[in-house]
Amino acid sequence: MEKRLREFVDEVTALVDAGSDEPRVLAGVRAAMGRLVARDDWLPDEVARPHPQYYQQYLLYREPAGRFSVVSFVWGPGQKTPVHDHTVWGVIGMLRGGEVCAPYRIEPSGAVVQAGPEVRLQPGDVEAVSPTIGDVHRVSNAFADRVSISIHAYGADIGKVRRHVFDTATGAVKEFVSGYSNA
Repeated sequence: MEKRLREFVDEVTALVDAGSDEPRVLAGVRAAMGRLVARDDWLPDEVARPHPQYYQQYLLYREPAGRFSVVSFVWGPGQKTPVHDHTVWGVIGMLRGGEVCAPYRIEPSGAVVQAGPEVRLQPGDVEAVSPTIGDVHRVSNAFADRVSISIHAYGADIGKVRRHVFDTATGAVKEFVSGYSNA
């Protein structure tokens, strides 16, 4: 494992070992993520490859007990996610290119509505999600002509977590498990 990623994993391990107080964990992981994505000289090429049709989620590290995982998201030009949730805390750091994140909320009626303005992440920017601070969003590559890459840390083995996709037109909810592009 590359030195920068190892240092990040060690920091997150210490934070998780110290307890599950989410605000403390998120603050610590955000700070560590900021250091990780401050320089774009460490991500191996094999976990930075785009797919011509689908964004890729490459596993970089899975904590042995499944308490957290770290992935690279590789976005081909113009690629985007559906509106989805995570069900666990997550911290996103922009490494290369840019992303646009649109927050959503689920109304009591089941309607899926945008919950605020889109946020554009540039290299070095860090954001967080969780069921307590806002967990539903749509993410897209900010560029139609180049690859973008973000690094994500989640409070579980995110490739095994049962999550949800939300249809903005009908309010339909579909369960999914994302898996990993390299596992």
